Amino acid sequence: MKRKAILSNIVLIGLVSLFVDMSTEMVYPLIPLFLTSAFGATPAIVGIIEGIAESIASLLKVFSGYIGDKYQNKKRLTFFGYSASVIYKILLLLSTSWAGVLLARVVDRTGKGIRTAPRDALVAQSSDGAKLGGSFGLHKMLDMAGSAIGALLAYAFISTGLGFHNAFLYSIIPAMIGISIIPAIKEEKGPSAGGEKLSLRGLKLDRRLKLYLAIMFVFCLGNSSNTFLLLKAKERGFSSSNVILLYLLFNVSASVLAIPFGKLSDKLGRSAILIPGYLVYGAVYFGFALTGSKPAIILLFFAYGAYTALISGAERAFVAEAAPSGLKGTVLGIYGMLQGIGLLLSSVIAGLMWDYAGSGTLFWFGGSLAFASAAAIAVAVKKHPENAAAS
Repeated sequence: MKRKAILSNIVLIGLVSLFVDMSTEMVYPLIPLFLTSAFGATPAIVGIIEGIAESIASLLKVFSGYIGDKYQNKKRLTFFGYSASVIYKILLLLSTSWAGVLLARVVDRTGKGIRTAPRDALVAQSSDGAKLGGSFGLHKMLDMAGSAIGALLAYAFISTGLGFHNAFLYSIIPAMIGISIIPAIKEEKGPSAGGEKLSLRGLKLDRRLKLYLAIMFVFCLGNSSNTFLLLKAKERGFSSSNVILLYLLFNVSASVLAIPFGKLSDKLGRSAILIPGYLVYGAVYFGFALTGSKPAIILLFFAYGAYTALISGAERAFVAEAAPSGLKGTVLGIYGMLQGIGLLLSSVIAGLMWDYAGSGTLFWFGGSLAFASAAAIAVAVKKHPENAAAS
């Protein structure tokens, strides 16, 4: 692709994410508030709902990535995956118990499981290899900008008294706009994954990539759902509408910083950005465990956005660069699967910790794993001398 075509394709993919994430984030920060206020759900139930939904998504990511590589239908999978966002909102409107919300979340995460690896592979194949971190950073910036707008709209619905169901209904509109952009995206027909059956054991992965995926999985055991951050802010005395403003701050921070940090990973190497990202996460979680100060919690939500910006572009670029040619979608799917399984376990663990050991326990646990993971990356994931940008 020529430079302008590359940029326009990445922007189109980013705009799809912007509108669909706007739709999703009109709803997502309301879910824990909806569950606890409308149905009396406990944090443990919230954790189980998030864990079950994410586990289904995680298992689908590796298969959708492989199918996209083998049959060269990444754009079609992306379309089907994003379409689930509309069904999700309809099911939320029809929910009369927390079990209905669970079904809705399963549908939503199923869609995410189908679309994520093929979409990321489209970004990778549409990018100049020397600027892969910046490309993922651009996508993440648009993605998080949509999230920020969605969170702002969620705040408007709650603060003006329009309520949960109106937010669920109107969130369908931006999802439909995002889905309508997908046909304009161009998909290059690159090398195929071949006719063999998918065999994870048979994949010849770079040693550093295997080490990183193992470390990331351990980290994910303490990386529980963002809903627990929102519940913690509510516990510290923030109103429901102000909790949504905190979530807005997180999204704005991540959006503003995503491109600079993605480009910095192209310049300095991936590990030079990933290690500080894990350390920032650890500091944020320790901060949530230690402080009850509202100004401090505001700063922590901003820092959590910085962590997201540090990790998102550098991590996906590292995985895509280290993946075998023709199997980038498959390997990105494995990466997403491990993340999802970790989120399943961490969300259930976090909910049980909150209920039985106090809310601070889960934050001590997550912060400790983050610091340990940063140290492990510094030791195990070393720079290739011939390719600093791939480190």
